[in-house]
This record gives sequence, structure tokens and C-alpha cells, in this order.
Amino acid sequence: MAFAPMGPDASFFEVLDQHRAFLLADLRRGGEESLRGGTRPASSSEVLAAIENIIQDIIASLARKEAPAFTIDNRSSWENIKFEDSVGLQMVSHRTTRKIKSDSPKSVQNFALVLKILSMIYKLVQSNTYATKRDIYYTDSQLFGNQTVVDNIINDISCLLKVPRRSLHILSTSKGLIAGNLSYIEEDGTRVNCTGCSTAVAVPSNIQGLRNLITDAKFLLIVEKDATFQRLLDDNFCSKMSPCIMVTGKGVPDLNTRLLVKKLWDLFHIPVFALVDADPHGIEIMCIYKYGSMSMSFEAHNLTVPAIRWLGLLPSDIKRLNIPKNTLIPLTKRDQMKLDSILKRPYVTCQPFWRKEMEIMADSKMKAEIQALTFISSDYLSKVYLPNKLKFGGWI
Repeated sequence: MAFAPMGPDASFFEVLDQHRAFLLADLRRGGEESLRGGTRPASSSEVLAAIENIIQDIIASLARKEAPAFTIDNRSSWENIKFEDSVGLQMVSHRTTRKIKSDSPKSVQNFALVLKILSMIYKLVQSNTYATKRDIYYTDSQLFGNQTVVDNIINDISCLLKVPRRSLHILSTSKGLIAGNLSYIEEDGTRVNCTGCSTAVAVPSNIQGLRNLITDAKFLLIVEKDATFQRLLDDNFCSKMSPCIMVTGKGVPDLNTRLLVKKLWDLFHIPVFALVDADPHGIEIMCIYKYGSMSMSFEAHNLTVPAIRWLGLLPSDIKRLNIPKNTLIPLTKRDQMKLDSILKRPYVTCQPFWRKEMEIMADSKMKAEIQALTFISSDYLSKVYLPNKLKFGGWI
């Protein structure tokens, strides 16, 4: 193996190894498809054919003297979403739809923008070239108005064509970081070694193009916030807990960070843990990695990692560790609404320990950031909290 572990002795990882064996057994029960993970990307010819079919439908509508429209699955309603423990949130087969009409004052501009971006995608796929979402926006920033418009239309097109977004040849700009026992080769041949870096490596913008991924990591730690991630880097956490991998999406994860976590899980099936604030926002972020989101539910198979476990900060840890009350923060009205919303989601029913933790938070009406652990000692997180959790199985 390419890496020389500098971390704890083998006995430290016994519980982690048992957990991995349990995960693998669970996958085998789910069949070969679960072990492979994800759906295959659509080929260039399939994407081009799908776009051509859309255009032919428009021409047929015009020939019938009807106003053409795009029919897109409605991804803003829980009625259209089902939950499967092995996949996460995905769309039901008989779902409601919405129309983007060419003869409606409310949607005519949106219809035109979808057509414009469809033509760009067609040229990109045909020429086997790539562009970022930012590139698309700057082709006509005045027309698009803002980046969010472009982002939403690209998601709509992916859903409309029934192909994974990565097959559209449009890349997202990555904001995530990765560190630890991992090396890989990027699509252009660049060799990247994340091991031994004092600073993290940016998550690549083309996850699909990565090859020759090598790791002997015992676990993957997803860190919610960049500040916590940087603190763990400063404390040499990756070396002290070697072999391991750390990833952060710097808050709500971008698509590439989610794709990378999914790829690492599919390839290596190592335990994946989430370290988030003990607040509704942190729990929401963890749920996105684990179960996905409504807006991207049509691509759940390519993005979700239901095997993720909640390592910390648990609301029950606050009392157990005697974290000072003056470091806690009262839940805002918005926090309480978010917490109520999460508690009503379909996946909470199969996570009784998660529910219990959220009920502790709801009852106390308090939340805590990971930084609250520094009031015990400045390096408590990296030297005591995480090592103990990992060694003794302190996850749920």
C-alpha cells in the first residue's frame, strides 16, 4: 500500500473494523447493485438523443399550432418524494409535474432560457468539451440575471432529460476540501496526493474523471464547517488518526463534495462519519450527505450515502461532558421550525436514536457549536473527543 500509517496501533481500530464488517454484510444482503452503488452516467449519444427528442416534441407542438411546453417533475413537494433506507430520498413513480409554458407571461422567459442552455449542452456534449455553471452564466449574465437562475435550470434540464447532471458536460465549481490518506489521478493526468499535506486539497471539479484512487483509510470523516476542518488539520488529526480521510463541504455541500464522498464509499466501503454542530442546521447538512435533498431527489442513487453515521456533536454529549451552559445558544424560532421539519421527515422513523437526540435539543431549547468543546480544553476535539468516539463506537 502507498501509505505508511503513523497513527494508533491496530487495536485502536477494532470497533471500526467491526463496524465496516457490519456495513459490508448489510450491502451483500442488499445485492450486487448495492455494492456497485449509483447509476451509470448517460453516454454522449444518449444525451444528444434525449435533447433531440425534446426539440422534435417542440416542432410537433408548433406543427399542431399548439404552444410548446416543458413538463418537469415537481421537486418542491414531499408528496412526490419517497424514502428508502438503502437509497435515501427519491422521486415516486407517479409524481405531479409542473409546466414551463412558452405562451405564459410568467414562464415564457424561463422557457427561452431552458432552450438556450439546452443548445449549449448539446454543443458541449457533441464536441466532448466541458464548461462550468459559472461559464454558462457569463455567456450572457444580463439575460440570466443571476447564477441561481442558471443553477436551477441545469437541475431542471437534468430532471427533464432523465440523465445524471454529470452527463451534461457542465461542471460545478468545487468549494469543498479533502485531506488524509488518499491519492488519485485527475482526468487531465495530474497526480494528486492528499497525504502529508499541511494544507488540504480542493475537491476536484470533475469527480467522474478521477481514476486510480488509492487509500488504506480506516474511516472517512465529514466535517461540517471549514473552521473545524482547519483546526483538525492544525492539530495534525489526519496523521494522529492515520490512516483516515477528512472532507468538508464548508457548510451545505456542493455537488462535487457529495459526489466525492459517494465515490469513496462506492469504491472502498469504509465507515463514513459526520461531525456537525449540535443544531438543526448541522443535522440538516448531515441529512443531505446521508439521504439527499428534495431538489436533487431525481439523482439520489448517485449522491447519497445512507451508511453515514452521526459521530458528533450529539445533543446528549452536551450534558454528558458538562459543557458550560454559557457556551450554549438558545434555539431561534427559525431553528425550532427547522427542527420540527426534520422530525417530520420520513427517514427519522428509521432513526430512533437520531430522533431521541433531536428531542433532547427540542426539550432543552439550546444548541451548541463544535467549538464549545474548546472550553474543556483547546485540543479536546482532536485529542480526546474524536479518538474516544472512534475507538469505542460512539456514533449513532
